Amino acid sequence: MQNGPIQVDSQRKIRKIRRRNTASWLREQVLQLGPTFIKLGQLSSTRSDLFPKEFVDELAKLQDRVPAFSPEKAKAFIEKEMGCSVDVAFKEFEDRPIAAASLGQVHRAVLHNGERVAVKVQRPGLRKLFDIDLRNLKLVAEYFQRSEKFGGPSRDWIGIYDECSKILYEEIDYINEGKNADRFRRDFRNIKWVRVPLIMWDYTTEKVLTLEYAPGIKINNLAVLDSRGYSRSLIASRSIESYLIQILKTGFFHADPHPGNLAIDKDGSLIYYDFGMMGEIKSFTRDRLLSLFYAVYEKDANKVIKALIDLEALQPTGDLSPVRRSVQYFLDNLLSQSPDQQQTLAAIGEDLFAIAQDQPFRFPSTFTFVIRAFSTLEGIGYILDPDFSFVKVAAPYAQELLDLKTRRRAGPELVQEIRKQANDARDSTISMPYRIQRIEDFVGQLESGDLKLRVRVLESERAARKANVLQMATMYTAMGGTLLNIGVVMGSQGNQIVANGSFVGAGIFLALLVASMRRVKKLEKFETMM
Repeated sequence: MQNGPIQVDSQRKIRKIRRRNTASWLREQVLQLGPTFIKLGQLSSTRSDLFPKEFVDELAKLQDRVPAFSPEKAKAFIEKEMGCSVDVAFKEFEDRPIAAASLGQVHRAVLHNGERVAVKVQRPGLRKLFDIDLRNLKLVAEYFQRSEKFGGPSRDWIGIYDECSKILYEEIDYINEGKNADRFRRDFRNIKWVRVPLIMWDYTTEKVLTLEYAPGIKINNLAVLDSRGYSRSLIASRSIESYLIQILKTGFFHADPHPGNLAIDKDGSLIYYDFGMMGEIKSFTRDRLLSLFYAVYEKDANKVIKALIDLEALQPTGDLSPVRRSVQYFLDNLLSQSPDQQQTLAAIGEDLFAIAQDQPFRFPSTFTFVIRAFSTLEGIGYILDPDFSFVKVAAPYAQELLDLKTRRRAGPELVQEIRKQANDARDSTISMPYRIQRIEDFVGQLESGDLKLRVRVLESERAARKANVLQMATMYTAMGGTLLNIGVVMGSQGNQIVANGSFVGAGIFLALLVASMRRVKKLEKFETMM
């Protein structure tokens, strides 16, 4: 009997290692498939609502291992874009790139006036490659959308495809990236400890971006930070605070703040790089987010549901009672912990998405980018400072929001609220006779047998749901094994392209299998806590 828990724990560790190994293998295959799939893999690493944690973590590593292209190609591309030779445009140009990413690479250069700059050069032929790959992926998304086996109506595969393709095409427009950088710099013009490199517009085109050379220490390079005497706790706090400013005040935020895009300047300032992928929260959405924040603070499940419906994160269809129970569970269990029990943002986000899987939630891409960004920054914070607390950094902003609500209610908003309640009371009074008549008609239909009530047994529904997930897991296993066998056979026959495609397909089905098994466990956990 004593070996039972130990054996279960050992099996969990083995399964976790297998998932991590599968995710690592999938990342290597994505690297071989080229820039489009590398970028899609990076975007998938922001979608913890769609993929298991091990796969999200592995795909996030795609930022670091992307091969560079030759300096000859880079120079030829610059000359084609600028309409002049590299020697005419720059006094000096370093052949060896200082960074390489999925969409381009960066070279150091010097302008003729002596100013040092960084030149970001796009990979040649990238747009044509996107056109071909995305056309094929759209067919896959349309198939998934029609298929009940892949979620069908419960998953907006077409919407996910449209979101990804839009982001990809925006990222390869360097004019757009330059405008994003200028706007981001304006937003932080009064905050001295945030730095954004200047864009050199005279040397920038749609596919070549030239900006001020702003070197810094990588934010997670602890050895160098310590040797220079920087305060790790201050850096951790500033990284979160700068993001809170973006989300709560400016509404324009960096959608990919991984350690490669954050550095520390010689004066301790926080340097932001790479503004190709940005997010924007419109003013009316920010107001709705504030309403959601207030509702969560008050632990009012009904207000939370209304706010989620206003944000279009929840479809107001059917019986919302299970949704209300899920929201109340989240408010009571995940947000009512003592300081020593507080979960990380990543864990809370993972639990939230797990609870939402079987409900009519539709998390917009903005939400997933924000959650992913905060999780990444929180991880950086703990690396920098073991005593780091997200709550302590966010507390002043939360208090400011609550004070704002109090001030609003003391002024015109209070009058507006009273007027609204009066109108609601008037409408309720006017419609009362009609409602009573509807109830009488409903009871009459029940008595005459014209209407029958279907009583749903929640336990049976959960069991059926679990059985359906297990059935899908069996199908994923069969499909993954078949594709794996095809890949081995084709590889042995020398047809490596088909083999690689089969291996990637097998990896996808195995990922779906892992996600299904995790979903079963989450359902079981949720059942015990409801």
